Amino acid sequence: MNALAGAEQVRVVSADGTPIQAYRFGDGDPVVIVGGAFSTAEAGADLASTLAGAGYAGWTYDRRARAGSGDTSPYAPAREAEDLAAVIAASGGPAAVLGHSSGAVLAFFAAGEGVPVRHLFLSEPPFTFSDDPSAFALAARLQAMVDAGQDGDAVTTFQIEGVGLPAEMVEQLKQTPDFAKLLPFAQSVVYDATLTAAVPEPSPEMLAVTSPITILIGDDTFPILSRSCELLDEILPAAELVRVPESKHHAIDAAATTRVIAARLA
Repeated sequence: MNALAGAEQVRVVSADGTPIQAYRFGDGDPVVIVGGAFSTAEAGADLASTLAGAGYAGWTYDRRARAGSGDTSPYAPAREAEDLAAVIAASGGPAAVLGHSSGAVLAFFAAGEGVPVRHLFLSEPPFTFSDDPSAFALAARLQAMVDAGQDGDAVTTFQIEGVGLPAEMVEQLKQTPDFAKLLPFAQSVVYDATLTAAVPEPSPEMLAVTSPITILIGDDTFPILSRSCELLDEILPAAELVRVPESKHHAIDAAATTRVIAARLA
């Protein structure tokens, strides 16, 4: 079953001419969902649909180099911020934005770039709070693999070195039919690695964002994500840290998350 079947397709064009495929569920005040690594608009469909049921317009979109969206070289986090700005403009914004994982880093970065955001919901962002030059080296190695046609190597290297999955787990995944579904994300994981290397922690521009910020953390998630959320809460005195126990293993529970969003946008 296609999770996007009930959505209106909206084609937008980013500032650099890149086409971005977005989907809207329902009517009302817009909430834009920004997915993380290895995700397309479909990953946000359940939350977008649940938001629509709560009286909001739930928007989800394919980030550049994924599924129905295009891509334009060279990559820069600012270009992805422009992609989000284009979706928000199409929504009639300013919109509330829910970013998950690297999508939360992107959403916060975009707000720091001046993209109009009504309320930021940061779901388990992977800020490292570490000035590690090897992070940029990883992105460069991943791009070299993609350029050489080694998409599988790029995917597994990102999973092990970028995400922190055990090599044994990744090797087991390679033996399953699901691994083939990850190969189309090879170029996009270069972008995720570049984004998190460029934004290991909130910049002064991000810290100056005046929109309300809610940090969301679920249960049984990666320790680095728990630490990231707790450090964010410390350096953002006006932000609110909300634990969502229904969200587990770095996955969003749509119903619980919608309740958190609705309570703060009411």
